[in-house]
Amino acid sequence: MSNHSNKTKWKEREALEQKSIKKNYLYNLVYQILILILPIVTTPYISRVLGAEKVGIYSFTISIVTYFTLFGTLGVSLYGQREIAYARDNISRRKKTFFEIVIFRFITMAISIGVYILVFVRNNEYQEYYQILILYLLAAAFDISWFFQGMEEFKKTVIRNVIVRIISVCCIFLFVKTQEDLWKYLLIYSLADLIGNLSLWLYLPQYFKGIQVKHLNIKRHIIAISLLFIPQIAIKLYNIVDRTMIGYMIAEKSELGNYEEAYKLINVLFTVVSSLGFVMVPRIASIFASGDKKKLNEYIIKSFRFTFFLAFPMMMGIITISKDFVPIFLGPGYDKAAIIINILAPMILLCGITNVIGTQYLLPTKRQREYTLSILAGLIVNIILNLLVIPTFGAIGAAVATTIAQLVVVLVQIYYVKKEISIKHVIKSGKKYLTAAVVMLAICLIIGLIIKNGVTLVITNVIVGIIVYFFMLIIQADKYVYEIRDIVIKKIKK
Repeated sequence: MSNHSNKTKWKEREALEQKSIKKNYLYNLVYQILILILPIVTTPYISRVLGAEKVGIYSFTISIVTYFTLFGTLGVSLYGQREIAYARDNISRRKKTFFEIVIFRFITMAISIGVYILVFVRNNEYQEYYQILILYLLAAAFDISWFFQGMEEFKKTVIRNVIVRIISVCCIFLFVKTQEDLWKYLLIYSLADLIGNLSLWLYLPQYFKGIQVKHLNIKRHIIAISLLFIPQIAIKLYNIVDRTMIGYMIAEKSELGNYEEAYKLINVLFTVVSSLGFVMVPRIASIFASGDKKKLNEYIIKSFRFTFFLAFPMMMGIITISKDFVPIFLGPGYDKAAIIINILAPMILLCGITNVIGTQYLLPTKRQREYTLSILAGLIVNIILNLLVIPTFGAIGAAVATTIAQLVVVLVQIYYVKKEISIKHVIKSGKKYLTAAVVMLAICLIIGLIIKNGVTLVITNVIVGIIVYFFMLIIQADKYVYEIRDIVIKKIKK
C-alpha cells in the first residue's frame, strides 16, 4: 500500500513538473515572438525619424555601454540562475546565496559605472547620450531576473518584460518625433530596463519572509563566476565588436546606421531559424545523460533539417527583395543597407548551423570549452579582418568580415564534432532544401527583370517564392512537407 502510494505521488509530481515545463516554454515562446515582432514595428519608424546618422550614433553608444555592462555583471546571471536552482528547496540557503550574489554584483557594477563616468561621461563628443545611458548601467545592477529563472518562475519575468516593452514602444511613438530626439529614445530605452528590473524586487518578500541571514560569504562565488565569465565575454564581444570598430574607425556615423539596420533585419530572420534551439537543448541534454548516442544523432539531424528548411529560402529570399525592400521598410538614407543585407544573408544559414552544433549539441553535452574556442576563433578573425577592411570599405567591409568570421566559427565547430556527427548525413539532409531555394531564387530574379514597381515586386516575390519553394519540395517528395501537411489536415478535421 505504501509502495503504491509512493508511486502515485511520484507520478503526480512528474506530471506537475511536465506541466511546469510546458508553462515555462509557453511563457518564453510568447516573449520570443514579442521580441521578434517589436523590431519589425519600431524599425521603420525609428529609421525614418532619426535617420541613418543618429541610428549610427545610437548603435555606437550602446555598443560602448554594453562593454561596461558586460564587465560589471561578469557571469553573474548564468551563475546566479544555477546557484538559486541548487538552493531552491532550502529557503535559508536560497536567501543567503541571493544576497551574496546581489552584493557582489553591486560592487562590480559600481566599479564599472565609476570607470565609465571617468572615461566617457566627461568631455566626450556624445557626453549627453553617455550620461543618459548611466541609467542603463544602473538597470543592469538591479537585474535579478536570474533569481526567478533559477526558481523557474518564468511567468513573472515574461509578464514584466512584455508590459515594459509594450509601454516603451508606445513611448517611442509618442515622444520620438525628430532627429533631435535621440536622447529621448535612449532615455526610454534605459528607463524601460531600469523600471522593469526594479519591479521584480517587489516580488522578493514572498520568497524570503521571516528568514534571517547571517555570515554572508561573497568571496566563495568569485572563482566560479570568473570561470563562467570567460566564455560569456567571448560571445558578447563577438556580437558587438563590429559596431564598435565601425564607430571608431569611420567618422560618418550614417555608415554605422546602415550596418545596424541591415544586421537587425538579418537577426530577425536568424531568430526564426534558431527558434527550435530552446526546445531541443533540454531534450538533447536528457538524451546525452541516458547515453543513447544513436537517438542523439537522430535529433541533431532533425535539427539540421529544420534549420535548412527555413534558412535556405530565407537567405535566398532576402537577397531577391533587399534592393526594393530596404527603401520601403527603412526609408531614405539607407542605400548601403541593401548591399550589406546581401553580404550578411549567408549569416542566416551559418548562425543556424552554429545554433545546432554549438547551442544544441556542444553545450548540452558539456563541451563548453570547444564552444568557447570556436567563438574566440571567430572573434579574433573578425577583429583582424575589421582592422584591414573597415578603413577602406566601411560598413560593407565589416559585413564581409562578420560573414567570414561566422564561417570560421562553423568550420571550427564542425572540426570538433566530425567524429560524432556524420557530416555526410548533414549535407544530405540539406540537399533538397538547397535545390528548392536555388530554383526559387532563379524565378524571383527573373520576376525582378519584369516587374519594376518596388512594392509590387516585393509582394510578388514573397508569394511566388513561397509557392515555388514548397512546390519544389513536393516534387522531391520531402518528408518534412508531408509532415506539415498531415498536421494541418488533423487540425482542420478537429
